[in-house]
Amino acid sequence: MAHSSFECLTLEEMIARMQKYHPDDNYALIEKAFNYAQKAHEGQLRKSGEPYFSHPQNVASILVEIMIDAPTVAAGLLHDTVEDNEDITLEDIESEFGKEVAQLVDGVTKLGRLNFTDREEQQAESLRKMILAMGRDIRVVLIKLADRLHNMRTLAFQSSDRQVAIARETLDIYAPIAHRLGVYTIKQEIEDLALRYIDPEGYREVAHKVGIKRVEREAQITTIIETLTEKLNEMGIKHFEIEGRPKHLYSIYRKMVIQNKHFEQIYDLIAVRVLVENIPDCYSVLGVVHTLWNQVPGRFKDYISVPKNNMYQSLHTTLIGGRSIPTPFEVQVRTYEMHRVAEYGIAAHWNYKEGAGNSGLDKKLYWLRQILDWQSETRDSKEFIDGLRTDLFSEEVFLFTPKGDIVNMQRGATPLDFAYRIHSAVGNACVGAKVNGKIVPIDTELVTGDRVEIMTSSASKGPSMDWLNVVKTQQAKAKIRQFFRKELHGENVAKGKDLLEKEAKRRGAKLGELTKAEYLEPLLKKYAFSDLETLFGAVGFGGLPAIYIISRLLEEQKKETDSVSQKRAPVLPEPTEVLRQGKPSHGIYVEGGAGMLVRFAHCCNPVPGDEIMGYVTRGRGVTVHKADCINAINSEPERAIRVSWAEEGAGTFNASIRIVAYDHPSLLGEITVFVSDMGAPVTAVSMRSNKNGTVTIHMVLQVTSREQLRQIVTRIQKRSDVLEAFRSVS
Repeated sequence: MAHSSFECLTLEEMIARMQKYHPDDNYALIEKAFNYAQKAHEGQLRKSGEPYFSHPQNVASILVEIMIDAPTVAAGLLHDTVEDNEDITLEDIESEFGKEVAQLVDGVTKLGRLNFTDREEQQAESLRKMILAMGRDIRVVLIKLADRLHNMRTLAFQSSDRQVAIARETLDIYAPIAHRLGVYTIKQEIEDLALRYIDPEGYREVAHKVGIKRVEREAQITTIIETLTEKLNEMGIKHFEIEGRPKHLYSIYRKMVIQNKHFEQIYDLIAVRVLVENIPDCYSVLGVVHTLWNQVPGRFKDYISVPKNNMYQSLHTTLIGGRSIPTPFEVQVRTYEMHRVAEYGIAAHWNYKEGAGNSGLDKKLYWLRQILDWQSETRDSKEFIDGLRTDLFSEEVFLFTPKGDIVNMQRGATPLDFAYRIHSAVGNACVGAKVNGKIVPIDTELVTGDRVEIMTSSASKGPSMDWLNVVKTQQAKAKIRQFFRKELHGENVAKGKDLLEKEAKRRGAKLGELTKAEYLEPLLKKYAFSDLETLFGAVGFGGLPAIYIISRLLEEQKKETDSVSQKRAPVLPEPTEVLRQGKPSHGIYVEGGAGMLVRFAHCCNPVPGDEIMGYVTRGRGVTVHKADCINAINSEPERAIRVSWAEEGAGTFNASIRIVAYDHPSLLGEITVFVSDMGAPVTAVSMRSNKNGTVTIHMVLQVTSREQLRQIVTRIQKRSDVLEAFRSVS
């Protein structure tokens, strides 16, 4: 039998239980909704012959059990009133119960019956409705899960073809959503119930095997609990509970069918759960457990320090107990709060007073926001469903290493994904693969049961850029990019150091003498470089010219050692020192008043926010440079003139940036649109291919300030196909 942790509650029982977890909730709302729904469904019967109201009453009871708020419980009671009564409208519900309850009822009604057929379009649109409903208010889907659970409990009264169709839909759609939301109490029961109709024989076989040694297993569980209780009391651990963990038949079925395991090979048939008050007690209990019984190697998992994506936290360990407990068994250790989250998932985190504005809850649902972002752009039904299966349902394949260890990966994974799943070094050294003893291409799609062997070579030069198009998992893509980022960084550091040494030699200096900490500090601080190596790398990939770096280092050296007679760079005046007479020209005030022609130097392209200095150019007025521009530093001091930026709205200014990125066909177009969408029109662009599979892009943008340019460069740096992005000095 499937395990059920829910029961149908009376109105008084609902309110009594809610008072324990929401003591200040609106119980009058619950009572009013209960009576309203009871009257609305009066005379209506279900296929089982029961009064129809028993269904919304059961749905509300399930919602109470997962500790959800009063508006959601009220909506659970009312969720079928509009659909099943012609004389009741959504406006009536809003008038009687308020806007919040009406919106929840409307959300469930719009989902309606997700009747999946073989038609892909209908399935896609039904799924799209579900995802959009989740985005608007996650409580809508919690009501729908409670509704589906009760319908599954009464599925016996449907025709046999409807039973299979509804069970399959439940297993394919609702169970994965319950898993994603972490509502395990609902997930496990609907999976067990669905299995009864999809594979009745398989269900009976598992149930029979679980029951056949039930007495023996219960005796072993009793021994474990008694032994552990005695030891924990002896150790002084207080306020703990130990219980036998209910068996989840579908999980056993999956291991037997998908992983091809014998019933006796399944380790968690015997399992106990220990609940304690705090995290230190969790690890204390774990230590006690490992002193009482022998740990099975490779079977310990710490989901407390690294929680699952659906918020699940617990310690899992598998043990062998010797003669008294010959069968391997599992112990789970968690706090009472972790247990509440493990049972009720997102419902345990729902702050009904803050609702969707709860920032903590918002972070938990980041995966949902990602789906919402791309689904609106996806009109092709097949593409939408395939993408959803990858992002939400995470179909898995179970693969074997040559030693027989199981590795689970997402469907579509290749031998190359498998290699990187084992270790970065294995992936980087991969030169081929064998599947089930036969050599196969590295882009072969793996299927459950495949035995995968990765062939490596110490002579391998590492991954190819093409591999980014072969691998299917984000993990593998990240590790390949990490390799190239590191390798190219090393190459750029060496190249940058060589360029600086040559430039220093050309200027009659030695690089070692110029890279003293006191000379370097202003440069490192200005460009937020962590160390000299980072500076070398920036020069190597072309972000900063060697001539500029050496000139600045020489200037720092001169400040310390040169005599007064030596040429020094003009001191930059504060903008307030410039007399602001008349109107600014091109957003620039010039010392001495208005009327002077102003132009901006193309060598450094200053923008508002930069420190600037002006130089009188014969026949061309005043040329404005960045104060640290190499050409400005080396110009004749007597031609310097003070300039400053106007306050606001000076207009747009050209700025140069340089980008080093992985080459792919749409790169230049994507980057150009990406920059333009950030409010910076591109006025010039050029691209140069590099030998290592990357390209260097030079762009001239129109920006309004240095801060806008900084934000643009920062966002470009975050793109997955970009290695480096930097403002060009010249």
